[in-house]
Amino acid sequence: MNITTQTTSMEGDKHVHAARQTATIVGVLFILAAVTAILGLIFYSPILGGPDYLRHGAEHKDQIILGALMELLVVCSAIGTAVGLFPFLRKYNESIALGYLCFRLLETVLITIGLISILSLLTLSQSFVATAPNASAFQASGILLLAIHDWTFKIGPDFMLGINTTMYSYLLYRSRLVPRWIAIMGLTGATLVLLAALLEMFGIILQISLWGIILALPVATYEMTLAVWLIVKGFNPDAIASKSTD
Repeated sequence: MNITTQTTSMEGDKHVHAARQTATIVGVLFILAAVTAILGLIFYSPILGGPDYLRHGAEHKDQIILGALMELLVVCSAIGTAVGLFPFLRKYNESIALGYLCFRLLETVLITIGLISILSLLTLSQSFVATAPNASAFQASGILLLAIHDWTFKIGPDFMLGINTTMYSYLLYRSRLVPRWIAIMGLTGATLVLLAALLEMFGIILQISLWGIILALPVATYEMTLAVWLIVKGFNPDAIASKSTD
């Protein structure tokens, strides 16, 4: 009996230790995703920030490529958070956890399409500067590529983010893997970023605007709060231990 109890205790400790390591990695990835997303927008500014983007894009080629690399890091980090959280969330509701994973992956696909549109716009800009042909044809293509980027931004990091954040925040609330006040922050932030996405789609507010920032700030605050908690505290050991035999 004692040997069995000790074995069970050791297995439980292993689960808790592994969960602690995973929580730290997930927390770091949340922070990495946020930082690289901001850097990506900053690096993209020559090609997204004004009417003369066809000329400015070619002049800042290296900067824009750095922006694309930052967004690739966003994609990798977002996939990492989903893969890291899924094994824990699925123990409480596998269907919702799988839905979260799918919507998170769909978000990263849309981000990837957006960065491809920016790199395509960079190529267009280089051709425009090199050949100086009929500007109207290049302008039409540029407008199309910018529109693709803008819509992938609205649907991916806004709309899909709102959906997948709702799903995993609900499971965090239900599981008590983190304090419930953090999960409530997530549910609130997800609702507001979904609202922002809908308002942007209907042209009521702009993506980069005061209202856009106000509505997106709660979910960003939530992700950073969750990240710090996971790095410093990890998942709730009691919640992990209660499911360690599943």
